[in-house]
Amino acid sequence: MKRKLDENDVPAVEVPTSHKTTNGTPIATFDSMNLDARLLQALAKSGFSAPTPVQAQAIPLANEGKNILAKSKTGSGKTAAYVLPCLQSILLSTSSGSKNKSTSVLVLVPTRELSDQVTRVFASLGEFCGKDVRALNLTQKVSEAVLAAKLNEVPNVIVSTPGKVGKLLENSSLSFDTIQKLVIDEADLVLSYGYEEDIEKISKALPKGVQTFLISATLTPEVDLLRQTFAQDYVTVNIEDEEEKGQDMRQYIVKCTEEDKFLLIFVIFKLKLVKGKCIIFVADVDRSYRLKLYLEQFGIKSCILNSELPVNSRLHAVQEFNKGLYDILIAADDQEIIGGIKRKSKKATEDEEAEDDEVDDENETAPKSTKSKSQKDFGISRGIDFQNVSSVLNFDLPTSSRSYTHRIGRTARAGKSGMALSFVIPKDQHGKHKYTTIPSTRYDERVLEKIRVRQAKKGAELKNYEFNMSQVEGFRYRMHDALKAVTPNKIREARTREIRLELLKSEKLAKHFEENPEDLKALRHDTSSSAGIVKVQGHMKHVPDYLLPGGPGKKRKVNDGTGEFVSFNKDERDKRKAGRGGVRGKGRGGRSRGGSGRRVDVLKSLKTRRK
Repeated sequence: MKRKLDENDVPAVEVPTSHKTTNGTPIATFDSMNLDARLLQALAKSGFSAPTPVQAQAIPLANEGKNILAKSKTGSGKTAAYVLPCLQSILLSTSSGSKNKSTSVLVLVPTRELSDQVTRVFASLGEFCGKDVRALNLTQKVSEAVLAAKLNEVPNVIVSTPGKVGKLLENSSLSFDTIQKLVIDEADLVLSYGYEEDIEKISKALPKGVQTFLISATLTPEVDLLRQTFAQDYVTVNIEDEEEKGQDMRQYIVKCTEEDKFLLIFVIFKLKLVKGKCIIFVADVDRSYRLKLYLEQFGIKSCILNSELPVNSRLHAVQEFNKGLYDILIAADDQEIIGGIKRKSKKATEDEEAEDDEVDDENETAPKSTKSKSQKDFGISRGIDFQNVSSVLNFDLPTSSRSYTHRIGRTARAGKSGMALSFVIPKDQHGKHKYTTIPSTRYDERVLEKIRVRQAKKGAELKNYEFNMSQVEGFRYRMHDALKAVTPNKIREARTREIRLELLKSEKLAKHFEENPEDLKALRHDTSSSAGIVKVQGHMKHVPDYLLPGGPGKKRKVNDGTGEFVSFNKDERDKRKAGRGGVRGKGRGGRSRGGSGRRVDVLKSLKTRRK
């Protein structure tokens, strides 16, 4: 930074242009927040040049010990906004001379994927802190004994879902006596995952005076309930979207038939009409596998993310996507309610939260979802950190305008440009292609209008985009062939194969397989089976004579697997039959004959038995 003298001849710091708002007002920098030098070093290595608006407002307030209710959109840097103050507090207690052998920070998140992600952020920003900062993820896949051993090492930070913490509290395996800071990330989702009882247990076990951070993308009645549960005197940091318009987001709508969806997505990727990493959102798990198998037939690779996959598989898919091993990720956003019914809050106080996102009307009722608690354990449009996503493709339009906002928030992050393309099925085209039709597309046009209204309030415009179908019509026959090959059996087999492969890798089953090797053998055999994936052709079961070694007419023998050789030649088989009395019932023309050699009418000789 350049120094200059002010009017009183005192050296002053000149704020760089990049650290000023559009009206010239200077905003905070990381250097001005009195952060530990080790944290500044980690920020520089991680590529953080300047704080985002939510970081600029929340971090100074957090360092003052205020309870914070922060509302900012997905991808705005909310995680670092609470991780940095927590790390700063831990480092200050260490510098005071104490050994800091206490757990002072508890972070609650709705999913295990987000728990892993937050733990990695603590590790990244605390990279230069050495042993002064230790963060433990309670949801990691380890045995209870290993987890207990790690808790005995007294980590400074615990990251977990409320369910896991509640279970450990019941077993008296966890104590909150030294907790000083509580963070609830994605606060608007925590209660919707069925953690009400666990939240109540945690609130009773926490000591009084704990500094609380409620971090959310929206302000909902659930957030208000959490605010009343843990504290009253919150400082609200509400970052409006207008303050974060540093990105270039282009939004397009393509109205087409259900069949044309598959045609256009093939053309888009095969002709490379979009570049960079892309997330494709579909409505449910079946659709994710159908689309993956469909694209594979054209040599287009992709990975899948949905709530049905085991946790390790989900994390692995996210990591591979972020590393660039896959450019296409197909996400089943099954946190959405299939069919379109979304429960409207009765206590919503803000206009945007009170917006009617339901898509049913007096004459039409959408089918209700029957999701279990386990199925609600994963919402792909929220929480997960996808890096450098250049485009989002809504293969299936979401059922609410709010969900649309969260989906497209995966791209155009950190000042980068991005594009969102959404397929919309006109109501008069719904159900025309029964093979691939899903119920929620009936309401696409009505949901689209709500999306337009919501985006217009933020100054964004959804532009209609029309493909020249005459130019892509030549690809339609290939699309038909590929769709016909993706049968329901193939989809079912693809889903179960993912589970079987994960079972083979499971550490929990290792001991069982050691004691029961036959179970492992059967599982592996089932996994490698091509039943339902590859069509079995009848003629492939038999080996033609001309394919055997030695050529036609030669005597050949093959091993029958018992160590003995049996003849594979017709002449030798006939000689053995002749030695046992000859070949009976064979005459010229292949017709059956009786013992006297006369012809026998097969139909007249057929005997039946009456009951």
